[in-house]
Amino acid sequence: MARLTILEYPDPRLRTKAAPVTRFDADLKRQIADMFETMYTAPGIGLAATQVDWHYRLVVIDISEGKNDPQVFINPEILEKSGAATGEEGCLSVPGIYDDVPRAERIRLRSQDAEGKVLTRELDGMLAVCVQHEMDHLEGRLFVDYLSELKRQRIRKKLDKERRERGGTARKAGARQGHSSSPGT
Repeated sequence: MARLTILEYPDPRLRTKAAPVTRFDADLKRQIADMFETMYTAPGIGLAATQVDWHYRLVVIDISEGKNDPQVFINPEILEKSGAATGEEGCLSVPGIYDDVPRAERIRLRSQDAEGKVLTRELDGMLAVCVQHEMDHLEGRLFVDYLSELKRQRIRKKLDKERRERGGTARKAGARQGHSSSPGT
């Protein structure tokens, strides 16, 4: 397994719309394992392939306290949404920034597992919110897109300053504490 570099806002590669996964092979399983290692090391609770500059529809999530419930969502598609939940979100691609984002409280989701098997699940609470957050990445959206332009400008300035201080545009997971809130992804 390898730790991958997490792209940081406003990197234009984060705006790339992800393509469907069509090959369910050893390379895909390796990518999944690398993404889990990267997410756990960062530390975070979710990671979309777009965030590690791999532009396919793949999301890994583990919202468990013990980091022992890894979940993979390939080619996810929301079939239904219900309820409303607004909560503070953070993002591994927008380190150190947290703000309230409106999401559906419950979703009905169709996705595939690492073998390509199609699954339909009812998700609620933190898992539903986290999946929606990660699926935004697959569409080239970030949680900061839900904020005002003024807030986005302030965030860009703050992150640019931090990048200059550490001398880079992206970071290896674990190179800097990437505290995550709900969902820190």
